[in-house]
Amino acid sequence: MKNIKMIIEYDGSRYLGWQRLGDSDKTIQGKLESVISEMVGSPTEVIGSGRTDAGTHARGQVANFKTNVNMNSSEMHKYINHYLPQDIVVKEIEEVNDRFHSRYNVKGKKYIYYVWNHWIPSPFDRKYSYYYAEKLDIELMNKAARALIGTHDFIGFSSVKKTNKSTTRTIENISIVQEGNMLKFIFIGEGFLYNMIRIIMGTLLEIGSGQKDTSYIDQIFEGKSRSIAGITVPAQGLFLEEVYY
Repeated sequence: MKNIKMIIEYDGSRYLGWQRLGDSDKTIQGKLESVISEMVGSPTEVIGSGRTDAGTHARGQVANFKTNVNMNSSEMHKYINHYLPQDIVVKEIEEVNDRFHSRYNVKGKKYIYYVWNHWIPSPFDRKYSYYYAEKLDIELMNKAARALIGTHDFIGFSSVKKTNKSTTRTIENISIVQEGNMLKFIFIGEGFLYNMIRIIMGTLLEIGSGQKDTSYIDQIFEGKSRSIAGITVPAQGLFLEEVYY
């Protein structure tokens, strides 16, 4: 069996997230499996590095599948991109070691959240950023972000229900880059809980706009309750940028 690794980018605007759903064909995994199964002539599972929420985008999602089809990587690449919808593209494809697993072998991920910060909205960036009109103090947000870096129990910053699984995660770095009216919040970590980045973003924006002070971060860690943290910002500003192995 060949083990085929893909790097995929997609505009998640019209999809219900990565994971296939039995009652809908509007998922990224579902679209890929449909095309690849047709290509190889049998049902084929595509394993992703992890789920992305409905409306979330990706520039560097990683997935793999196994097949015996008599096609080389270049032929598969052309076939898959030809039949995929235009808002999903396989950027790279290669045959890898049989032991490679796109989810179990992940060492870390990089996400970027985009915020359009001006009182006048952008008609062009509205599908790929969160419009936030209030003035933001980047220095305050950087100070708050530093309190998030490291290994913590992030249960208060997630939509995870009660679980026996660990909610401790490690964030290696959070940086904020300003490019005109666009702010890029760059997150690098070993992994992230359900809605974790979007809730952290809602919290940072409350701090940056002066609604909360930087001690708010510690209150959420101590309270361990989703109800304490900021809003869950919309998915359209979030991009899975890269997966590390």
